Amino acid sequence: MKSDKEILQIAKEASKNAYCPYSKFPVGACALFESGNIYSGCNIENSSYGLTLCAERNAISNAIAQGEKTKLVKIAIYSPKSTKCFPCGACRQWIQEFSMGCNTEIILENEDLNEELYHINDIFPYSFKLI
Repeated sequence: MKSDKEILQIAKEASKNAYCPYSKFPVGACALFESGNIYSGCNIENSSYGLTLCAERNAISNAIAQGEKTKLVKIAIYSPKSTKCFPCGACRQWIQEFSMGCNTEIILENEDLNEELYHINDIFPYSFKLI
């Protein structure tokens, strides 16, 4: 299993592929699933902003498209433009959805350029869930 540092490094590499001509804010993500499989993604913008795809949702979509069926255990998020690049509200909902009840760890880079760990239930305590 990859370390938090390795997962964050994959997110950093993914950020280099971002298509962000409007915001100029590249983001990369790396999702680790319970199976041990990892999937990366980057943000892909569109001139119709509502069609923009965040890096986190891109990584999770890649996992689902490739047949991943296990829980999302960890996700690293990185932007060279900002430390502690927290997921947006839509991505928080996606992370919660694919955590399948586990408290997914979110790995961010802090001001000291080290990994800093958060949990989805702490940053998104009242997510939408079907009963």
